[in-house]
Amino acid sequence: MAREKLAQAKADAARRGQLPRREPRRKPYGTRRDTGDPRLFGQAIADLLSDRGWEQPAAVGGVFGRWHEIVGPELAAHTRPETFADGEVLVTADSTAWATQVRLLARTLVRRLNEELGHGTVQRVKVRGPQNGPRPSGGLRVTGSRGPGDTYG
Repeated sequence: MAREKLAQAKADAARRGQLPRREPRRKPYGTRRDTGDPRLFGQAIADLLSDRGWEQPAAVGGVFGRWHEIVGPELAAHTRPETFADGEVLVTADSTAWATQVRLLARTLVRRLNEELGHGTVQRVKVRGPQNGPRPSGGLRVTGSRGPGDTYG
């Protein structure tokens, strides 16, 4: 009797177009799990970054966070990365001498950053020196023209 009911259920399913599977479903390797299944934390974060398109910004942020390790302690003490956009890294130096030094090391710096981020990610390094504003005026400053070239004029 059970066999008859099973056969009848299969026939009904076939009429509706819902044939039972002969093999259990298998998920291809590397596909997502159901949301209720536990996953490794690192894999969950990697999936989130991939879904949102944040892989490159996260990698750049990691490089900026490890700037000291990547460029070395001496250079890191006098420079800091500011932004990354369109293949260009903006680096700020604390003096004009260090800005010149970084400009001379730009090719090496691009190569080193591409080792961390992947080939072709960084195409150029733009260097900005110290950002000093205009000199403040004060009580001991002379305003206006200086007059003629001699001191008695």
